[in-house]
Amino acid sequence: MFEARFQSFEDRTERAASGPRVAALRTELARRGLTGFVVPRSDRHQNEYVPACEQRLAWLTGFTGSAGVAIVLMERAVLFVDGRYTLQGREQVDTSLFAIEHLIEMPPNRWIEENLTADDRLGYDPWLHTVEGTERLEKACAAAGAKLIAVEPDLIDAIWADRPAPPLGAVALHDVRFAGEAAGEKLARIRVELTKLHADALVVSDPHAIAWAFNIRGADVAHTPLPLAFAIIPQAGRPSLYIDGRKLSNEVRSCLETLADLREPSAFPDALEDLGRRKNRVRIDQGTAADALARLITSCGGKAIKAACPIGLMKAVKNDVEIAGARAAHVRDGAAVTRFLAWLKREAPRGRLTEIDAVAALESFRRDTGLLKDISFPTIAGAGPDGAIVHYRVTTKSNRRITPGELFLIDSGAQYEDGTTDITRTVAIGEPTAEMRDRFTRVLKGHIAIARAVFPEGTTGAQLDSFARQFLWAQGLDFDHGTGHGVGSYLSVHEGPARISKLGTTALKPGMILSNEPGYYKTGAYGIRIENLVLVVRAAPVAGAEKPLNAFETLTLAPIDRRLIVAEMLTLEETGWLDAYHARVLEILSPLLDSETRLWLAAATRPLAR
Repeated sequence: MFEARFQSFEDRTERAASGPRVAALRTELARRGLTGFVVPRSDRHQNEYVPACEQRLAWLTGFTGSAGVAIVLMERAVLFVDGRYTLQGREQVDTSLFAIEHLIEMPPNRWIEENLTADDRLGYDPWLHTVEGTERLEKACAAAGAKLIAVEPDLIDAIWADRPAPPLGAVALHDVRFAGEAAGEKLARIRVELTKLHADALVVSDPHAIAWAFNIRGADVAHTPLPLAFAIIPQAGRPSLYIDGRKLSNEVRSCLETLADLREPSAFPDALEDLGRRKNRVRIDQGTAADALARLITSCGGKAIKAACPIGLMKAVKNDVEIAGARAAHVRDGAAVTRFLAWLKREAPRGRLTEIDAVAALESFRRDTGLLKDISFPTIAGAGPDGAIVHYRVTTKSNRRITPGELFLIDSGAQYEDGTTDITRTVAIGEPTAEMRDRFTRVLKGHIAIARAVFPEGTTGAQLDSFARQFLWAQGLDFDHGTGHGVGSYLSVHEGPARISKLGTTALKPGMILSNEPGYYKTGAYGIRIENLVLVVRAAPVAGAEKPLNAFETLTLAPIDRRLIVAEMLTLEETGWLDAYHARVLEILSPLLDSETRLWLAAATRPLAR
């Protein structure tokens, strides 16, 4: 039987413990002279995945999703989650303790304006909120006549008696044969940018940026090879890297010491104050830098320049070596996923498989490559109504049989040293209904519209997002998540700053890798998502064009379920794209498959009959 080694299926929510914990927090509020406290789902680095010792929101509320925030007042409390987690939030959280609000439709700052009163004192931990986030909280409190109070140490830490110890994952060097550029060259490029930006120094608080800049990877958080650390990169002089020395082998330490001064994290606040005393102009990332960083710099006379970290865009544009690695990783991963899909086609109709069985099988096929380092996020495997929960995570408690007549949605990814993958396939188990096929085809048409898009240089993800939604919109339908996110190179599967969404304001540049994942979700019935990763490339020149044109190259290789497609709903161009994609999948993957799987793939990728 297959086994999963990289993820757990235990039900980690502690909903039953929320009552006493909320009561303890309110006791601490009273002791500190506060009337409320903000509990974000974040650590000091604003990571998507946080170590156990930083999971304060889950500890307090029971909610384990990757995006959320709670506000606890003396008489009531509220949890804010986005559209991906609306169903999960209500299932995991005691709604007699916490009201549930939509993070976008009723954001915390608006709720504060409408619910706080004059003389209220709302506490927050400045290490867990960004500068931008704190400014929004301050403005909302001022509108309500209340005060926002910085609190250290964090109030949750004060009452969390058995809080786990911080992680000490070993740091590894990321070889230049995967990185494509030496760390010294990257640091030199960063200094050039600082000169252009008239900044004396850059404070790097995002571990993804540190991992990229210093060509290191770590093991401090799940599924993303991050070393939790801070760095200061001056415009002139040696960088300083603030990292727990216990994570460094002699080899890694020796290599890093050629690039930077190595210091313990406890020295970081003093270093920020020293930048301030020297009246430095210090660049900090407005999206991820903690409010505490700006406070330490400015309190000593420095200037904190709140703007995008220049490393983010450098990291997002992959070099030739990283692109070659991504292509190789997707071929390897595509073969593993195809083996899984063939196995699923054989086994699922018998009605004995569960969601956990499927997750374990897919991981096993990936492990068979011999190069899998980890999964890139916990696999989403939703049968029937579970597929309608956008970020569903199967547990032993929720585990459901994959039943004929249902749809099965599986969204998964892998971490290889040469690339990070993310793919979603929706599969019909048995005979799908006419409605399922209609909705799937509309999602597919949106997917193809993104895949075939040709767009002028400077186009943003927000300008492309509606391409994926138009066929759902025509029937009054939509999906409540972005169409695509950036993807790192053996880093985060969700990488900024580029994305295809209503909020995607970064111009898409050649070398960026993003997901293309429109969907449709019918609550209580089924979910549909089709996801491939795409690479931004230069498009073929067009006569008379006044701007350079870009396009997408699809990296992901695996068949799309033809049984769910209404061929008559596709245009000739859409059918041509699908047939060409499937022909490419067959040609590239066949040499990597056993004879039985090759036969299945040949049938699964045959041209679509109209």
